[in-house]
Amino acid sequence: MDAVIKAIEYHLPEHVLTNQDLAAEYPDWSIDKIEEKTGISNRHIAGGKECSSDLGVAASQKLFASGVCRPSDIDFVLLCTQSPDYFLPTTACLVQHRLGIPTTAGALDFNLGCSGFIYGLALAKGLIKSEQANSVLLIMAETYSKFMHPGDRSVRIIFGDAGSAALIQGAASNGDEWENGIGALCFGTDGAGAGNLIVPTGGMRAPRSSSPVEAVADAHGNYRTPDDLYMNGPAIFSFTLKAVPKVVTQLLMRAGKRIEDIDLFVFHQASRYMLEHLRSKLAIPESKFYVCLKHCGNTVSSTIPIALKSAEQEGRLKPGYQLMLVGFGVGYSWGAALVRWSGP
Repeated sequence: MDAVIKAIEYHLPEHVLTNQDLAAEYPDWSIDKIEEKTGISNRHIAGGKECSSDLGVAASQKLFASGVCRPSDIDFVLLCTQSPDYFLPTTACLVQHRLGIPTTAGALDFNLGCSGFIYGLALAKGLIKSEQANSVLLIMAETYSKFMHPGDRSVRIIFGDAGSAALIQGAASNGDEWENGIGALCFGTDGAGAGNLIVPTGGMRAPRSSSPVEAVADAHGNYRTPDDLYMNGPAIFSFTLKAVPKVVTQLLMRAGKRIEDIDLFVFHQASRYMLEHLRSKLAIPESKFYVCLKHCGNTVSSTIPIALKSAEQEGRLKPGYQLMLVGFGVGYSWGAALVRWSGP
């Protein structure tokens, strides 16, 4: 039994934060320079009471509305989020109930950021290969905007909120593990980089202050408190340029493939600047490298599923294509997967 991605849908919050909006807030910034470096024009921002479960449910409802499956077909829910509705209960349990998925289904959350979709594919594949499940609903849902200080330009230009839902189902094996559905995977972790992308307070290690905390400006004029998202951009960039080429090479070697054998590379959509450096370093032809940032920005764990859906809609992704998917970021955590695309 192999595990195949049967369908993907996604949902974006209604409110849009444009480059023009940011330029009005920060008059010393150039709109053209923002888009040139990031590749981003718009970001969708969750409403005040709009949570990760809402985005995940909306994406899943689109999936069911497409007719690819029904809620009653799902026997496991995997939900990746770093912005859960509550500390407890598990957000996946809330989603199971709201979607009307049977109470016989398993459901769990896992806490990862930009590598989340790759790890989710691995978990779904394991459930299917071990015959614990046959139809897995894999949800990515994130509201990083709730962690961002209004005065921190460094993160506000990059991140947007989104939810995505992928249906992973079992399919008869063709005898070649690396060629049908979700194939070879490679992973990496380096917790030494944890402090370079972090929300310092709010957990058990460092609870939030009971009184208001004044925001402090860094050397670049970005304001934040310990309750807000902090990103060390140069350190993240350096980590990415080291880790991603290594994991791509490792995966190709494991599967006995070369760059030329891959029809389309879909990396975590961090920023255009970072993606172009990675593409150049790996000598991947531009025609085989998909970029999808302009209209929704860096949506953390949803960037890869959103890119896959967009590539399919644009005709860049066809049944039978061999894909390499690569996620990387907060943790540090990274992973790569070879996937044979089955199509609708």
